[in-house]
Amino acid sequence: MTGLEPRDRIIVPLDVPDAEAAIALIDRLPEARFFKVGLELFVATGATVLEALKQRNKKIFLDLKFHDIPNTMAGACRSAARYGVDLLTIHATAGKPALEAAQAAAIAGAEAAGVQSPTLLAVTVLTSLSQQQLNDELHIPEAVPNYVQHLARQAEACGIGGCVCSPQELIVVSTACSDAFIRVTPGVRPTWAAAGDQQRVMTPQQAIAAGATYLVIGRPITAADDPAAAFQRVCEELSA
Repeated sequence: MTGLEPRDRIIVPLDVPDAEAAIALIDRLPEARFFKVGLELFVATGATVLEALKQRNKKIFLDLKFHDIPNTMAGACRSAARYGVDLLTIHATAGKPALEAAQAAAIAGAEAAGVQSPTLLAVTVLTSLSQQQLNDELHIPEAVPNYVQHLARQAEACGIGGCVCSPQELIVVSTACSDAFIRVTPGVRPTWAAAGDQQRVMTPQQAIAAGATYLVIGRPITAADDPAAAFQRVCEELSA
């Protein structure tokens, strides 16, 4: 993914409650090319917001984080792939059979609909989780970087095209996986923005230097008084 312009690397999340608010935000960011549709918005609007994005020639990251038994994950990915989205998330912790079934079903669903198959992304450890929470609350006795690296390596071995990880695990994922394995990083905050509920963060420049393919940057852009100006400010920082 070398040669991408800064504006191609930034994914703006549409973390709003309805289609009207989503479309208003999209139209306030004409220079943005890639948007994320998550659970809240998709449950509220279904494919309506996806259609609005396609009409505006935007790329779509459908972030539904499927996590279930293999048959159910396969069915969900088969259905989601028919929307013609670019990226689609599943949980890496669903295990190898589920990852393999999801990948095969996504390809089949896209082919049946006559659209390009989405790149599946395996969600490793949510960026809202700290090391202490991973160990004490989830009873996973691993260091976060080691656990993320293991999950990413396993996902790639199952044919998954990329992963979602915090910027702080980019180095270990890059070491474990091929250059073609896409790395999408939430928890990216410019120096002028608050961290919010993200626990493991980096600046946009730091994340790209560490090996990120795409950066998910939400509130620093979407909550700004002028989202377009904030988006441009991030692009300028990445170009510096």
